[in-house]
Amino acid sequence: MTAFLTIIIVLFIAIAIWQMVKIFDIAQVAVTNPGVANDKDNRFNGYMMMVFLIFIYAITIFSFYKWGNLPIMSNSASEHGSKIDNLMIISMVIIFIVQTITQFLLHYFAYKYKGEKGKKALFYADNNTLEAIWTIIPVIVLAGLIIYGLFTWTSIMNIDESEDPMVVELYAQQFNWTARYSGEDNVLGLSNVRLIDIDKANILGLDESDPNAQDDVITKELHLPVGKPVLFKMRSQDVLHSAYMPHFRAQMNCVPGMVTQFGFTPTITTAEMRQNPDMIEKVANINKIRIDKSAEIEAKGQELRYEFDYLLLCNKICGKSHYNMQMKIIVETQEEYDAWMKEQKTFKNSLTN
Repeated sequence: MTAFLTIIIVLFIAIAIWQMVKIFDIAQVAVTNPGVANDKDNRFNGYMMMVFLIFIYAITIFSFYKWGNLPIMSNSASEHGSKIDNLMIISMVIIFIVQTITQFLLHYFAYKYKGEKGKKALFYADNNTLEAIWTIIPVIVLAGLIIYGLFTWTSIMNIDESEDPMVVELYAQQFNWTARYSGEDNVLGLSNVRLIDIDKANILGLDESDPNAQDDVITKELHLPVGKPVLFKMRSQDVLHSAYMPHFRAQMNCVPGMVTQFGFTPTITTAEMRQNPDMIEKVANINKIRIDKSAEIEAKGQELRYEFDYLLLCNKICGKSHYNMQMKIIVETQEEYDAWMKEQKTFKNSLTN
């Protein structure tokens, strides 16, 4: 350790000496060369600004050609997903237009008004008209986006209780998820972290005396019937987590000590999404990479072949194993869901067995 610290100190001293030498050289140059740009320097910089502008547009066009189909915007699997995607597309179009115009003006004016000997710069101390224009236009555009976003968010979050949504709890803890279905009564039983009893399989702290808790079903895999509205109630046992289901355009923080909620209606089954052309291409690319790294993957005890599944992820950095906090989501037909649910134990049965 001492040798390591000695090396570090010597390295820092060497860097300090090197920087001092550079400062000395610059000071010497300043005596003989004032460093004022001449017309040749200004012309060069002006031309280079235009070259860089062409480069920006070229790389933008190439990016649109290569990745412009926005595949991530074509795999929404929830009823409200298209609204989120539309908001994202509108925002990106506006940003692209503004970026294109402002970059052109920035580089073109740098070229047009480059310094020349005997040429005096013209400037305005202030211009109320210009200031009003570049203040009012962004205000109108941003206000429109914000209002549209608020209406979109409100329409998503106002769950229609008349549709009788299926109530499911998502319980977060470092570093895994647990799902709790509300059973035949569609009412979640009372729970409290102080009631957690691992020995009795009461891993979520359900109140054993609450009648609504008796038919609750606790699972480590999330099954959802397609076309059925789902209302998620979310809790956290320890730290702040975030329930993130990207393909359903759903995300909500899970906060210790309180219950948050988010609802949506899944529209595409897992089997149907696996047949999506974009998804087929993506899975093929992933499997190609995994085959190239097959030895490394098999050494970790993982399956070599990847198959698409919807996932519930944690989108908050909640600790050292945050990256691995996920749960599989299976969207299936109502018949398949009912058959799977019949195989699950209720909370009452899990206590007696």
